[in-house]
Amino acid sequence: MHVAVSKAPDSRKWREFYATKLPERIAEAEKALVQRARELFQKTGDNIEEEQALDDAMYVLHGLRSTCKRNLNMSERNPEGLDHMRTGTG
Repeated sequence: MHVAVSKAPDSRKWREFYATKLPERIAEAEKALVQRARELFQKTGDNIEEEQALDDAMYVLHGLRSTCKRNLNMSERNPEGLDHMRTGTG
């Protein structure tokens, strides 16, 4: 059975968001984390829990950025984008 894939302009909106907004938001979050880390570096006292939380958040953002790049590369090679991930094919 053959399933038609929509080529309508609206079907690419999520890809446009994914390709533009997500990397921008990741960069904004990284910038905020770095700023807070600098503030804590200059602050006296025990900030180990917040420093660890910042490290964890940066690690997650790094993973998200890597996944975003990999998925965008897959999408560029495959016009149907990430459909194989959803359907389990490919």
